[in-house]
Amino acid sequence: MKFDFPRKIRSGYLIAFLLLLFSYFLSTTSLVQLRKQNEWVDRTREVMNKLELLISYIKDAEIGLRGYIMLNDQKYLLPYYSSRKHVDSIYQILHQSVDDNPLEDQRVGSLRGMIDRNYRIIEDQLQSFNASGHKMNETIRIKAFDSKKLMDSIHLVSATIESHESKLLNIRMARVGSYNKIVFGIIIAAGTISILLIIYSLITFNIESRAKRNATLQAESYHDQLEKRIKELDSANRELIELRSLERFTSTGQIARVIAHEVRNPLTNIDLSASHLENAVLTPEDKKMFLDIISRNSKRINQLINELLSATKFSELKQEKISVNELLEETLHEARDRVQLNRISIEKKYIQPDIWLNVDRAQMKIALLNIIVNAIEATTPEKGKLMVESALVNGYCVITIRDNGKGMDAESLSKIFDPYFTSKIKGNGLGLTNTQNIVLNHKGKIRVYSAPGRGAEFVISLNVLQEENNGLV
Repeated sequence: MKFDFPRKIRSGYLIAFLLLLFSYFLSTTSLVQLRKQNEWVDRTREVMNKLELLISYIKDAEIGLRGYIMLNDQKYLLPYYSSRKHVDSIYQILHQSVDDNPLEDQRVGSLRGMIDRNYRIIEDQLQSFNASGHKMNETIRIKAFDSKKLMDSIHLVSATIESHESKLLNIRMARVGSYNKIVFGIIIAAGTISILLIIYSLITFNIESRAKRNATLQAESYHDQLEKRIKELDSANRELIELRSLERFTSTGQIARVIAHEVRNPLTNIDLSASHLENAVLTPEDKKMFLDIISRNSKRINQLINELLSATKFSELKQEKISVNELLEETLHEARDRVQLNRISIEKKYIQPDIWLNVDRAQMKIALLNIIVNAIEATTPEKGKLMVESALVNGYCVITIRDNGKGMDAESLSKIFDPYFTSKIKGNGLGLTNTQNIVLNHKGKIRVYSAPGRGAEFVISLNVLQEENNGLV
């Protein structure tokens, strides 16, 4: 399985970045909520503080009035006058702090009414005291009693508001603690996961680096081995070229020796006859005999040269349309005398329907006849079997000629198409050379399969005549 290390590394860093971004978003959101909760806590505390301060200023007003009545000194009225201004400003702040809570806003509103009534009672006491010549009277006592009841009500409402705000304070403080824990947990979790992902990416990067180093070392090793193999191949190629040159030289020498052997006897006869013709005492009959010898041997030399040229060069083809089965039948008909003489059994496996070829009829019959004659001569009389088959394989016409003769060894098989190579007592060794030349001239292929004691098989592949070329008759 192939691992995409760079992709894993990029994915690790990307996930770490996204987690940090997500944790930043959560942290920011939590911090905003925490700030809001802190603001609510501060607001609750402010309400409680303002309530205490409000009660304190009202008490200062009452204490100042009592001091003035008891000691008849105007300076005791200063807290009364200053408290009224402070109470108004504190009430405005208190009212704004609870305006989001209808119940609390209602309580603060009722508190305002009671505070105003209380200040009117104080004013009434003050006016009554001044009107009586700065003496205590019954009206002041009754107002004092009313002021006490009103202050009790103010304390009750204030205590109710403060109790409610105290509960809200506890709830909001708990929320603040929860948000603090959430923010802390998010930061710790995101940081831990990011660190783990970065460690994972680093480990993956190290693994990839090692894999790359190993791959580089392995590639360098393969490169060195390849260069070594190239040098070995180049050396082997030079040796092969030298061997081919030597083989061509050997083959050329072999052909030259065969030609020299074949031509030497006719030349010897010509030379001897020519030397006898120099004798002046020869009769006309003797001269005619020696001239006939010279003529016959000259013709023999010319025939040898023509046979060699015919077997080793492409000749002009006279192509015509013919079916493969008809071609095989005509060739077997020309070999019928040899078949009958050696009492060979023939097995035919012809393709049906027949297929057409565009070949030189005469030359192709010569090529096939050379193979058939060699097959007949390689088999034992009365026991020989010859199989001739035609088939269509991969768009090519395939002709197979197989015998049950003595077969050939690997060395003979490698030289079977060489000029003048033959294993027969009689024969010039040009028949199969000529056969190969004809098949190749038709742009065909010929292959031979054989082993000692297992007969031989010749396989010829030829192009099939296409429908659009049927006019080439």
